[in-house]
Amino acid sequence: MTTTQQPTDTSVAELIETQKVHRLLFDYAFHLDMNHPDEIAELFTEDCYVAYGPDFGAEGRAAYRETLSGIGSFFAATSHHVSNIAVDFGADLETATVRSVLYAWHKYTKDRPDGHFFGQYHDELVKVDGAWRFARRELRASGVVDFHVKKQIPIGRA
Repeated sequence: MTTTQQPTDTSVAELIETQKVHRLLFDYAFHLDMNHPDEIAELFTEDCYVAYGPDFGAEGRAAYRETLSGIGSFFAATSHHVSNIAVDFGADLETATVRSVLYAWHKYTKDRPDGHFFGQYHDELVKVDGAWRFARRELRASGVVDFHVKKQIPIGRA
């Protein structure tokens, strides 16, 4: 005889919070592709840390917002695709560690080949006023083609 395990309040809560985390990652990609720097910055904590490369990132929401100020003039279009999202919650469902896979295409405003990025996001999230926010976001590369950031943080493959 097969028995089925009934969902617990905790497992249901984790499913709901996982969907909210997925939405945060998808909203980030959407606002990046739509050139909405203010909306992107609002997805981060005031004291966030963002690293897009070893020499490219920001500490704090205001500094991060400043790094976003040129995206409209630098890119003619972008398309960010996020998948393989793995979420590990802290004991209180108020913090989470998230890993996701990224493919991003970049069409530049200058005459140069389109850029392609293949890699991962490694995130630390916290709940702020009931909403998930990025406290830390690190972009790690497995490969690039004609990408504008010359030095990447490697994924750390063994």
